[in-house]
Amino acid sequence: MPGDGPLLEVGKLSVRFGGVNALNQVDLTVGRGTITGLIGPNGAGKTTLFNAVTGLVAPQEGRVRLDGTDITDWAPHRRGRAGIARTFQRLELFTGLTVEANLMAAWESSVPGGALGRRRREGRQVVDSVIDALDLGSIANRLAGQLSTGQGRVVELARALCVRPRLLLLDEPSSGLDQNETAQFRDVLLDVVGRDTGEPAILLVEHDVALVMEVCDAITVLDFGERIAEGTPAEVRKNPRVISAYLGSTDAA
Repeated sequence: MPGDGPLLEVGKLSVRFGGVNALNQVDLTVGRGTITGLIGPNGAGKTTLFNAVTGLVAPQEGRVRLDGTDITDWAPHRRGRAGIARTFQRLELFTGLTVEANLMAAWESSVPGGALGRRRREGRQVVDSVIDALDLGSIANRLAGQLSTGQGRVVELARALCVRPRLLLLDEPSSGLDQNETAQFRDVLLDVVGRDTGEPAILLVEHDVALVMEVCDAITVLDFGERIAEGTPAEVRKNPRVISAYLGSTDAA
């Protein structure tokens, strides 16, 4: 696998809002070509960590490194063009545009001059390849506002892939999906992660513990802004602190 060391390194990261410690000295790594889960109760600091990695909030302490490069002080758009993409808890599609147009808009945003029509042929090739990879041909010309939640989640993932990310941050991607849709989305995630090439790697925030345990190579657990555990799914499932803070019982995992 190309490259040495993890793709993403978060070291001793602290974020405070007033007197509240949203994150306190948190460490996290995401290996190349892996899916890393980030779990914990509501308010544990998961979305704050996502926002710190993508540059939407500035940490008071700690560093963020992408492929060994310190990006802590980089603006969000610079991080995006360096290969970081994300989805959000709520669907953020352009509902008045077709699926295809949503994907093209994402590609244009990632390329200097893309919105002005530069490198249009290249963008068309990227969008077509993502549509083929995620089997979206049958809905490519439908308005995003007409899609089911399950379809919308896959389209949002497709849109993120159109910026050709090195690191993909997914914030509760199975939210609103039924059991069948979740199973289909699981298969998509396993197809998308770059096992052979090392990219994209995925950092996954998800409350569906069964999904996390099934797809993730490693898991980090937060509680009240602090990391309380990390390890393989099997290790995390048996960790007493995780059971007490989040899982409730080993059966819940």
